[in-house]
Amino acid sequence: MSLPAWAQVSPERRAHIERVVALLGSWADAMRVAAQERDRWVRAGWLHDALRDAPLGDPLAHGPLAAARAATDGETDRGVLDAIRYHTIGFAGWDAVGKMLYLADSLEPARKPTAATADHPQLAQRVPKERAAVLREVARRRIEWMLRSGWMLPDETVAFWNSLVGRS
Repeated sequence: MSLPAWAQVSPERRAHIERVVALLGSWADAMRVAAQERDRWVRAGWLHDALRDAPLGDPLAHGPLAAARAATDGETDRGVLDAIRYHTIGFAGWDAVGKMLYLADSLEPARKPTAATADHPQLAQRVPKERAAVLREVARRRIEWMLRSGWMLPDETVAFWNSLVGRS
């Protein structure tokens, strides 16, 4: 699989998508997931930012619109569609594909490091053996960033966080 014909991405965005897909593939291999599950992760990786550079006006609209377009093109896997739809904000109803995409999008190697993200390479290495712990840490950091930025927390983000800590 690769980007769909309807994708609107810059060369930089395409490179990001390719790094996300490569990270998902390496984790799938390390975790020895079944080929069908690996395929789900990779499909979500290719599609998650397919409309990120489209002139949408709302920086959060690209996920829901890419999910809708993928469904129109025949994607029927609800987990893949939910992964694409909510990859920027989190979703309590995710199965493994959503959680893995959220992690890969956050931890892909070329993300610019900040004081809060300087240890991204170490977190990415821990994912195959400590997925739940790393997922909580990544979600916590992303929520803290949203709060520092003065953003309103979407209901889905709050429910996602509560689902993570409620199962601790």
